[in-house]
This record gives sequence, structure tokens and C-alpha cells, in this order.
Amino acid sequence: MIKSMTGYGGAKSATGVYKLSVEIKSVNNRYLDTSVRMPRSFMFAEDTVKNAISAHISRGKVDVFISLDTSSGEDIAVNVNMALASEYKAAVDAIAAELGISGEISAYQLCRLSDVVTLDKKEVGKDEALAELLAVLGQALADFDAMREREGRKLRDDIASHLEIIEGHVSFIEKRAPQSVEEYRERLTKRMLEILESKQIDENRILTEAAVYADHIATDEETVRLRSHISQMRDMLSSDLPVGRKLDFIVQELNRETNTIGSKCNNSDITRSVLDMKSEIEKIREQVQNIE
Repeated sequence: MIKSMTGYGGAKSATGVYKLSVEIKSVNNRYLDTSVRMPRSFMFAEDTVKNAISAHISRGKVDVFISLDTSSGEDIAVNVNMALASEYKAAVDAIAAELGISGEISAYQLCRLSDVVTLDKKEVGKDEALAELLAVLGQALADFDAMREREGRKLRDDIASHLEIIEGHVSFIEKRAPQSVEEYRERLTKRMLEILESKQIDENRILTEAAVYADHIATDEETVRLRSHISQMRDMLSSDLPVGRKLDFIVQELNRETNTIGSKCNNSDITRSVLDMKSEIEKIREQVQNIE
């Protein structure tokens, strides 16, 4: 199943120690361009995250957002400097005794004094943190792929409908092109009769001119290649591999063959078919830009 380059996925750790959240967003891009934003304490895992993304996604502008929920305070360590608190208490008692005033001081008041209580971030256990991060990342990627596959199905169906229309025009051209040769022969005969004002014309000359014209406007090779390209695109649309670049190349070939037919055939019906085909090819080209 083909996948769209545009997608979104997210996941959170339900029971993990670090309460991580991962979001993945992507848009169209010719190559893979990955940007990762994560807490400083998890920066050691940046390359691992990028490798996981590149193993999963072949192209697109991918933004990965990793956040750490610190609202519970579980990652904060409270440190108490008991020696300093004792020094503060002794100083207060000495002042009270010297001045003959009350020396009452509460534990809360001591905690508010400078450097008695300090807060530090707990050290992240790298192995445990990495395992949890990769687990959440895997869930986010699964959610991300589910959306890309849904979009991919829509793209596949839309492209397939345009291919059917193009194929119908190819069938029309295959049928109409030989008729245009006969019409040319009749026009040539009529014109020569008008010029010569006689019914005595060289039939061999007419046949020769018609044969030259038929060779000039022959589109058999182009229609055969068009059918081949259409068949290849249908096979690619059923592939589980990234085929966006290949599809883009085939679209260029479709357009080239169609232009060749347009330049060969001096026929209004075929010209209209060529213009309609070019319109359908352009619609396919726009959709292919969204495929991984």
C-alpha cells in the first residue's frame, strides 16, 4: 500500500517512569529531512531517534517533538543542607541570647534561608529512558503510518481514475489515427482534381503521398508505450515499497509520449484527446508529489 508523505501521529507512555510524549508530523519533500526536538536530558538519544525515523520513512520533511511531563515533580530531587541549617539556627540563638530577644525560628523559616534547601533534576537512567522512548516512538510511528496509509488509499484511487480516462483516450487515438490517413487521401485527391481540373490523376502518386503522411503521423509506438507506462503505474500503486520517485518519472514519460502524439497528428479530434490527456496527466503529477 502506497503512503502519503503528509501525516501526523502521536503517543504517550502510559506506565513509563518518564511520562514521555511523542508527536510526528510530516509534509512533502524531495528527500528525507528529519528535525527532532527533545528535552536536554534526552539529547543523548537524538541520533537513535533519527535512525529509527530513517529506517521507517524514505522521504518527506519530518518533525519529531518529544516532551517530558514534569508536573508530578517525580524528576525533581530535594536536597537539604542540614549542616548549614544548624549553623543558621546557632546564629539565630546567639543573636537572641546577646540581645535578650525571642529566638524562636521554625523549620519552614529555616528552609527559606539561602542554600538550606536546593532542587536538582534527577539523573536520567539512559538505558531505561531509551527503552521507554523507543517504545513510545514506535507507537507514534504506527499511528503516523495509519494516517499516511489512509491518505495513500485516497491518492491511489484518484490516480487510478485518471489513468482510466487516459487509457480511454489512447484507445480513441488508436482507432482515430488510421481514419485520419484515409481522410487525408480523400482531401489530397479532391485537391488534385480541383487543381488539374481533370479526373485523370496519378493514383500511385496519391497512394505514395498518403503513405508518406501515414508514416509521418503514425502513433503506434507512442500508444504502445503509453499503455506500458499506464500498466507500470498501476503495478506501482499496488506496491508496498516507496514508489513516489518512480511514479514521478513515469508521469514525465506519459507527458512526453502525449506531446509527441500531439505534434504528429494534424487532426482536431486527436488534438482534443491530447489536450484532455495532458490535463489528466497534470492531475496525476500533482498527486504523485504527495506520495512517499
